[in-house]
Amino acid sequence: MRLDTGAIRRGCRKSEIAEFRQLCRAELDHFRNAARANAALIVGCTQEAPLFGDEAKGRSGKTEFVNLRETAGWSTEGTKSGPKMAALLAATSEAAPAFPFVTLSSEGVILVYGRDEVAIEAGRLLAEHLDVTVMITKPSQIMPPATTSFPIVQGTIRNARGHLGAFELTVDDYGTPRPSSRDALVFEAPRSGLTSRCDIVLDLSGGTPLFPAHDLRDGYLRANPRDSAVMLRAVLRARDLVGSFDKPEYVNFTANICVHSRSKLTGCHRCLDLCPTGAITPNGDHVKINAEVCAGCGLCAAACPTGAATYALPPADALLHKLRAMLLTYREAGGSDAIVLFHDGQHGTALIDALARHGDGLPANVLPFAVNEVTQVGLEAIAASFAYGASGIRFLLRAKPLHDVACLSQTIAMADAVICGLGFAGRRVSTIETDDPDVLGDLLWAVEPAPAVERPATFKTFGKRRDLLRLALHELHRVAPAPTDVIALPEGAPLGAVSINVDGCTLCLSCVSACPTGALRDDPECPVLKFVEDACVQCGLCQSTCPEKVITLKPQIDFGAARAAPRIIKEEAPALCIRCNKPFGVKSTIDKIAAKLEGRHWMYPAGDKRLDVVRMCADCRVIAMSEQEFDPFKGVPERAPPRTTEDYLRHREDDD
Repeated sequence: MRLDTGAIRRGCRKSEIAEFRQLCRAELDHFRNAARANAALIVGCTQEAPLFGDEAKGRSGKTEFVNLRETAGWSTEGTKSGPKMAALLAATSEAAPAFPFVTLSSEGVILVYGRDEVAIEAGRLLAEHLDVTVMITKPSQIMPPATTSFPIVQGTIRNARGHLGAFELTVDDYGTPRPSSRDALVFEAPRSGLTSRCDIVLDLSGGTPLFPAHDLRDGYLRANPRDSAVMLRAVLRARDLVGSFDKPEYVNFTANICVHSRSKLTGCHRCLDLCPTGAITPNGDHVKINAEVCAGCGLCAAACPTGAATYALPPADALLHKLRAMLLTYREAGGSDAIVLFHDGQHGTALIDALARHGDGLPANVLPFAVNEVTQVGLEAIAASFAYGASGIRFLLRAKPLHDVACLSQTIAMADAVICGLGFAGRRVSTIETDDPDVLGDLLWAVEPAPAVERPATFKTFGKRRDLLRLALHELHRVAPAPTDVIALPEGAPLGAVSINVDGCTLCLSCVSACPTGALRDDPECPVLKFVEDACVQCGLCQSTCPEKVITLKPQIDFGAARAAPRIIKEEAPALCIRCNKPFGVKSTIDKIAAKLEGRHWMYPAGDKRLDVVRMCADCRVIAMSEQEFDPFKGVPERAPPRTTEDYLRHREDDD
């Protein structure tokens, strides 16, 4: 590949750039000389990363590797890829914070679940390595083994939960074989509702998977029993699942800002609806995320309106730092019309490598950006990318995604509404769903250049995801071609206002007590309902709580909301106590109550002074009732005494 070292130096001005003819084993001494320095070192090739990593052991400076060859150099536009190489080097230089791990431990207790001798054969292959039990569901003619080297039982798994090292199965029709079985296994009388625990489950039943998104459940292996090669691969994988395994804790959760529920009324349930593995469950007013079950898709973090759930690989602010470094460096090095290609490491990297080796490679203006899961990318990353100077964004997905991408589709729909509303022409954000590198190349080479912002923003973000979203949208609005103050968003967006039927509102303020973010507010001095749009996350708790059902959600972005004062939705004169003149309620509400009671309730006849107590505060009401010697039971006939058992027996004796 031909290197445009001048463009790389323009983009990476604060770094020393060295160019080599063949930076691998033939020129290993060049790397050794560079590694002697304590400064951070970035190698623009990954082919010899294991060798260079061994050579760099013990150095204090950080050593990073980035693949410039397959992502930039090996392309029909390789000679124009200098700005892209500079951008990729700059993105790699941004430090990624460490993330926590959760440990899964397995002692090798495995349940092989199947229908016939295939499961028993799998048990034989595993018996020397694991503690095996074979469970046959709805068995037919199964020949008894000459020697019992592991248990063979019958049973049907009704329910399954857990993860590697801690599976719990509910089994029906459980039965053990009779030792006297001759030509076929004969099982004892079945029992149901039994619980079985194991570390690993090998499912060869060929039926419905025991778990949702079963490919993402650690310790659960499923294979087609009729495909011997697939079954053998599953057996080999099971043999390795013994010991302790560190798994990333993909999501950080802050319970006190979760807006799932209040007062047993459900508000936000986005993460519960989206989680493909069932790792998220309700937990009182909040939710609970099971880190052992979580597969790291990032859907919950991308959809969470408050930032209670945040992704850790990397956190949202670190992701934006990399985007900032990449896009600003690309422009500084002379690049234009940048297309950001979000992809994962397992699927996307393989397609990009294949396209570089066997096709035309990536266009010079397509900047690949690897993330752990494409579905972790939220609206804040898209808004920031356009603010930093991107002209388009593509998400590279599998032809058949491992989990639902509905959340990503909703994020793209929101982004489209924002981008179009701010004057960006054309479809700027879309997905590429393919497993074919040639299709990927054709779609990327067909992208028409579109103008980016004239003066990209340079802001650097810190803080929670909600704050990042506000800042990214504000900066995008500032540099947009045609900024608009208010943009309508699709249903389910985490930004917006509330629409309240003022005529039906009684100022009971139950919505204020239910609002978890303080978007709806009151005033202790007078009956008033205020709204702060910048704080609203569209959780719907106010809508669920309102007894009059006069509140509806209105998803939108108001770019002036951050600077706006609280908006008064409804304000009325307070009801003053007619005895002490203290405000105690809403005047119109008290008048309505008095009108409905006067002459229509036996306690308040027309013209009676008793009705005055309705217009008094709680303290004066008690005093007035005691002064009037008010007896609420006066005139009410005495209630007949309750009949006891003795009364019934006496009545029966009298009848006899």
